Amino acid sequence: MGGMLRLRPAAAIVTVLLAAPALAAEAGGHEDPIGRIVLELAVVLVAAKLGGELATRARQPPVLGELLAGVVLGNLDLAGIGALEGIQADPAVDVLAKLGVLLLLFEVGLESTVRDMLRVGLSSLLVAVIGVLVPFGLGWGAGAVLIPGAGPYVHAFLGATLSATSVGITARVLQDLGRSRGPEARVILGAAVIDDVLGLVILAVVSGAVVAADAGRSVSTGAVIAIVAKASLFLVGALVLGVKLSPRMFRVASRLQTRGVLLAVGLAFCFTLSWLSGAIGLAPIVGAFAAGLVLEDVHYKDFVDRGEHGLEDLIRPIGSFLVPIFFVLMGMKTDLRAFGDPRVLGLAGALTVAAIVGKQACGAGVVGRGIDRLTVGLGMIPRGEVGLIFANMGLSLKLGGRPLLGADAYSAIVIVVVVTTLVTPPALRFSLARLDRRTPERLQGRPGACD
Repeated sequence: MGGMLRLRPAAAIVTVLLAAPALAAEAGGHEDPIGRIVLELAVVLVAAKLGGELATRARQPPVLGELLAGVVLGNLDLAGIGALEGIQADPAVDVLAKLGVLLLLFEVGLESTVRDMLRVGLSSLLVAVIGVLVPFGLGWGAGAVLIPGAGPYVHAFLGATLSATSVGITARVLQDLGRSRGPEARVILGAAVIDDVLGLVILAVVSGAVVAADAGRSVSTGAVIAIVAKASLFLVGALVLGVKLSPRMFRVASRLQTRGVLLAVGLAFCFTLSWLSGAIGLAPIVGAFAAGLVLEDVHYKDFVDRGEHGLEDLIRPIGSFLVPIFFVLMGMKTDLRAFGDPRVLGLAGALTVAAIVGKQACGAGVVGRGIDRLTVGLGMIPRGEVGLIFANMGLSLKLGGRPLLGADAYSAIVIVVVVTTLVTPPALRFSLARLDRRTPERLQGRPGACD
């Protein structure tokens, strides 16, 4: 009874928000344009937080709830509610969603450093390389077999989408189980940093090839090598120059006494590298990730020493506003009617198998003793937000005047994201419990081991 009472306010809010767009439409042209936008944002944000809450209560990552909330909003027309159709077509909401993606990659980069990349061992490097190449090949093959008419660019993009890993989900599970400092966790988290870089390079190569083909230019082996070189040089150049210049930049900025300087300079650095990345033909998210990877706590130590919050703390509230908009919008672009097509379900099933099996090959990259290969492979499975970011790129790229990814391929990728996100937590719990039974000494020194 108490649970029902607690849910009633949320249900009332949802009802009002769902009815509001219809009322706004009836009001005619007397409304200020900003009124429509802020109302759409209210709907998206409330849906995102309610979806995230339900996912958390179900012991799933909030991102999964935000995605599914978007799927529900985007398919309300099937229930006769068509007032929300304009949200996903609103350019203002789309811009905010794209800013959310940049901030998400910036935050991911801030969680690692260039030193982290240099410290990872041989196992992490091999796990990352295998975990990118094998799923890429399997994804390409699944597309070539099941949708041969889509063409090699679509097949390559499906492979690229399966190559990257959303390690945030795995990291949360390992943390909840008190295993975030174990040998398997170190290999997984180290490999994830390299995995992100390799995945972005592959995305840059495939995207560059699609753009060239759409412009009527032939894509030769030399052109592909040039794209790889351009992406690699940008990443290396951004990291090397950033490491040298960012400390000086923040040292000069710290002389300013105006509030919010650290946040402004950090965002300006992120947006500048994003613009530069786009200007040379790469995805702007490559620049955002590089910007986060470059910046370290020591660079803005002067701000922290005088009592200000660190850059990660300052970025987090903005990300909490913008990032859910992206996930809800991605969910809204999923047409549930496509799931009634056996071809979509067949493609989704094949891509899901390729996604899971491909990451299990990572275990072959583990060298040395005492590290469980199965656990490492399972930890690399989830695609999460990374898969959605890649899928969004597929919708924005054009080939022959049409989006590279059609509704069927996009819906199949959404299924892959949902399934790989759902299976990872229980699979990791099972694998780690198996290790504890086989090697009880692993329990010693673990939080809660003696409780």
